[in-house]
Amino acid sequence: MPPRTRRTRPASQPQPNEAARLADRLQEAGYTKRDIARIINRDASLVSQFYTKNKGAAFVDALQHVLTAATTGNITDVNELAALAAPHITRRTTASGTRARVRTKAVLVTPTGSGTGRVGAQAIASGSARLRPLIAEAARQGLRLAFTVRLAKAGYLHPSGSRTDSPGIRRDVIQRADHTEERSYGSAQSGGFDAADFARRVDTAAGDVTASVHQWLVETGRIRPDAHIIHLEVRTWRPR
Repeated sequence: MPPRTRRTRPASQPQPNEAARLADRLQEAGYTKRDIARIINRDASLVSQFYTKNKGAAFVDALQHVLTAATTGNITDVNELAALAAPHITRRTTASGTRARVRTKAVLVTPTGSGTGRVGAQAIASGSARLRPLIAEAARQGLRLAFTVRLAKAGYLHPSGSRTDSPGIRRDVIQRADHTEERSYGSAQSGGFDAADFARRVDTAAGDVTASVHQWLVETGRIRPDAHIIHLEVRTWRPR
């Protein structure tokens, strides 16, 4: 009796969906995945999931309009493209035709003004957009604000524990085994910062919270211009 042969399925690469194909064409036109994420007001990880998890159907119409504007309408500014895309982004529907629920991490400001938002490396790379509503709400309510950043120790201009850098920071400095440090700026004891001022900075940076915080740290002589933030936390409270 001849030996049985094992049947194998031919390896095949799944075809990219329409959102991925449009994202490819935008990248061919010179836009990065981060740019595309900003245009559709989402995290860059979602753009990657166009390819890996077949997501993006809700953004096809918007991406088509953006691609047309970018390639034939000579509209190249990311902010202008985002404004163009916004009316064409539709919510995903369920099998029954109802609008699907969107899973979001709520950022709350309590009646006492207390609110906290944290982002890691992936969200930071796309501008820490999930922190923007917290900062905007804090500004609307006239709250105070503080934040903690984490970056490589070599990125700071002042030594650990320096009072010139940030007085009273979480019992000075939190040092990590990977040669990074967390340093906090502002507190209820020191008075913190005006949330409205930071909201204006974020608006000036087209909603990029990461860039706004980085610019402030550079302007005030705390970090090197080439330093990269890898963790960011924002806290708010109501002034007494």
